[in-house]
Amino acid sequence: MFLVSDRPPVVMDVIPAIDLRGGRCVRLRQGDYSRETVYGDDPAETAATWERGGAGRLHLVDLDGARAGTPVNVDAVRAILKTVAIPCQLGGGVRDDASAQLWLEAGVDRVIVGTAALERPDWLAGLAERYPGRVVLGLDARAGKVATRGWLETTEVDALTLARRFEGLPLAAVIYTDIGRDGMLDGPDLETTAALGRSLRLPVIASGGVGSLDDLRRLAGYREIAGCIVGRALYEGRFTLAEAIAAVRCDGS
Repeated sequence: MFLVSDRPPVVMDVIPAIDLRGGRCVRLRQGDYSRETVYGDDPAETAATWERGGAGRLHLVDLDGARAGTPVNVDAVRAILKTVAIPCQLGGGVRDDASAQLWLEAGVDRVIVGTAALERPDWLAGLAERYPGRVVLGLDARAGKVATRGWLETTEVDALTLARRFEGLPLAAVIYTDIGRDGMLDGPDLETTAALGRSLRLPVIASGGVGSLDDLRRLAGYREIAGCIVGRALYEGRFTLAEAIAAVRCDGS
């Protein structure tokens, strides 16, 4: 047994996800808005639960905003930010100065830019320069090809190729989501995520597919992967957040 101060360090951050639609906490399967599961009507209380469970950061997604291209679940996000003290990162519809500033001024620690990275790369570069360390590149892909506009459109652009365009910017991190695995609990895309980590100088965070503690242990075995976003597996009790954090410690205890 380890005392709290004697525990081995966590080698990979475990970041609970809170996906927002209509002010509620939901999860989609493979990004399909018609395959929604509602997990709660009080996202702020959900956020507080993850904070009490040991989360060091939360991952928020404005699903309605991703479709609309502008912030939608503002009240729900503000309630979360008032409830928890840990930093929150947020994506979904961050495509212009107004939306980025709204979230950053509201208290979001990092904004995640996906669609605009492909459609407005110069704007993303300018945003990252104005807010160093507070902008994250979101790479959402199907079969390695970047998807945009709430995952409704798939391009022919390779995810790694897009990421390399922004390597010199003061970005906080890159989040790679394999849409085909998202919400399916079948395991993450280890090889592609690790390849991104090896190819980039930015921290790479895995997203999509985690369904077991073994999945987390395998991810933690790649030093190139800095963190992992976990959603459905936590909500459906596949493991607790405490178990997840323990699984990615150096000795797994």
